[in-house]
Amino acid sequence: FCRVDPYGFERPEDFDYASYEAFFSRYLVVLTRRAIKWSKLLKGNNSIQKSLKVKRYIRKGIPNEHRALIWMIVSGAQTNMEQNPGYYHRLLEGEKNDKLLEAIKTDMNRTFPDNVKFRRTADPCLQHALYNVLVAYGHHNKAVGYCQGMNFIAGYLILITKNEEESFWLLDALIGRILPDYYSPAMLGLKTDQEVLGELVKMKVPAVAELMERHGVMWTLVVSRWFICLFIDILPVETVLRIWDCLFYEGSKIIFRVALTLIKQHQAFILEATNFPDICEKFKQITKGTFVTECHSFMQKIFTDPGSLSMATVNKLRETCREKLLSQG
Repeated sequence: FCRVDPYGFERPEDFDYASYEAFFSRYLVVLTRRAIKWSKLLKGNNSIQKSLKVKRYIRKGIPNEHRALIWMIVSGAQTNMEQNPGYYHRLLEGEKNDKLLEAIKTDMNRTFPDNVKFRRTADPCLQHALYNVLVAYGHHNKAVGYCQGMNFIAGYLILITKNEEESFWLLDALIGRILPDYYSPAMLGLKTDQEVLGELVKMKVPAVAELMERHGVMWTLVVSRWFICLFIDILPVETVLRIWDCLFYEGSKIIFRVALTLIKQHQAFILEATNFPDICEKFKQITKGTFVTECHSFMQKIFTDPGSLSMATVNKLRETCREKLLSQG
């Protein structure tokens, strides 16, 4: 059994190879079938138009060999890159903000210590590409600069695209357009979305909302990393990539779908909690095990379990939650 997965992550000591093997042999059949369908859809073209068929295909998973291309197209990153030739390299060659460089350097060794490709001894060492992407982004989007959590996201993008410039434009798509204000200094968008999740849980899994309220557990304590890292280091790699497939196409409501599915699926388990630390522990546990490893069935569940969830609903809740946060100062 390989101690390192295909993305360079070392598997933990207690990794369950047997159940993973059982899952993957089934999933491989799905992947092969999807790859054939995607090849037919793309027909050697490097372009697709948004359509119900494409949305359906994306929900069923993008094969790894097409993933970078599809993310680039559906997120608008490809268009931006083509409209701004040489921009990325100009950012790297321009004047630098020393404080920003320092902050990024500090996080280099903290990024994926369990990934062999990000080790200093690796050849090539992906830390260099990661540093460049974050430096360029910090100078491109001065309002955000650099914020912890962005290193993990950029790192994942580099693992998939194997290309600095594409990773930069995908990071821009996520931070600039798809995720509303998660990484600005005040992190208002992030705080808002955690409140929105709380409201959605009240609507869809009221018993859990009631438990949280009874024990005074704030949502930010149990789910902030889900939002900041977009499930990196929380769910298995394959599952995270499948979530991101949909995130790039359908936008930020996918994060709520995933969060609601995890909570709803484990409702009985969470409700066994009798105190504050117990609740926090339950929330750690629900992101492990076969339910989240079996990414194909997991992704089917996120579109059925939480029921209907329109962007209009999300935006309406965002408005009221943001106003509430601002009024609290």
